[in-house]
Amino acid sequence: MAGSQKLETLKEQTIKEEGSIERIGPWQEAWRRLKKDKAALAGGAILCTVIILSLSAPFITSFDPNKVVMSERLLPPGSAGHLLGTDHLGRDMLTRLLYGGRISVAIGFMAVAIAMFFGVLIGLFAGYFRGIFDIVAMRFIDILQAFPYVLLAIAIIAALGPGLVNAMIAISIVGIPFYARIVRGTVLSLREQEFIDAQRVLGASTFRIVFKHILPNALSPIIVAATLDVGWMIIAASGMSFLGLGAQPPMAEWGVMLSDGKDFLRVAPYISLLPGFAIFIVVLSLNLLGDGLRDALDPRLRE
Repeated sequence: MAGSQKLETLKEQTIKEEGSIERIGPWQEAWRRLKKDKAALAGGAILCTVIILSLSAPFITSFDPNKVVMSERLLPPGSAGHLLGTDHLGRDMLTRLLYGGRISVAIGFMAVAIAMFFGVLIGLFAGYFRGIFDIVAMRFIDILQAFPYVLLAIAIIAALGPGLVNAMIAISIVGIPFYARIVRGTVLSLREQEFIDAQRVLGASTFRIVFKHILPNALSPIIVAATLDVGWMIIAASGMSFLGLGAQPPMAEWGVMLSDGKDFLRVAPYISLLPGFAIFIVVLSLNLLGDGLRDALDPRLRE
């Protein structure tokens, strides 16, 4: 009698455990895997810290990032009142770094959002409908990819005119083929799956099939690609600003700060080193987070 009760208890526990395992969805499983990746968590923590510090700039420092004080020019880091020193115009470096982070990081995320929006739409419809739309769309993507990324971005800015918004538009256009190719390849494999055929048989509309069944199943590679691409967008935007094609002085932006410091590398190298280090830290954190997301969302790596 005791043995049968024990057996029934074990069966109930097994059923509960199996039920709990079945209730774990793919996103919960990905989060569970991501929490085990210390490098990815460190990257996410660094990125969040940079964003919080940038948004809290008015509460951290009382200096105006663009105010010129020639009597305090080129003060070294550690000077009284200026933790990271001042630049060649007497502007506080810590203040400009914090305010510059707002612009540089925001431009990276916004450029990725624009590129991802148009790239995902092109990839979705080209992969699902095929035919003439696929041919025309992919030939357009091939034309964009035929140009070196930096050269194409410079050409677009030359046509639109220098400026922060135009630089963001340019690097967004350059990034569209990246997402279009990824999404199209994923959709080509998904459109032949049985659950998509079942939706067609049930009379589901094309809009419902594409956006409710195909797009959610294609989100994993899109999220990973976007996370890794933000770092590239930040570097590209800073590069355009360094060349004088993006943000314009006296705006506090990391690329502009790099450009301002290039003439003072011998006497005050920190003017360029500090924004360069900030770009390095942010891009590194994004790469760590992106690698962790790739491993967590890859079904071949699930236990």
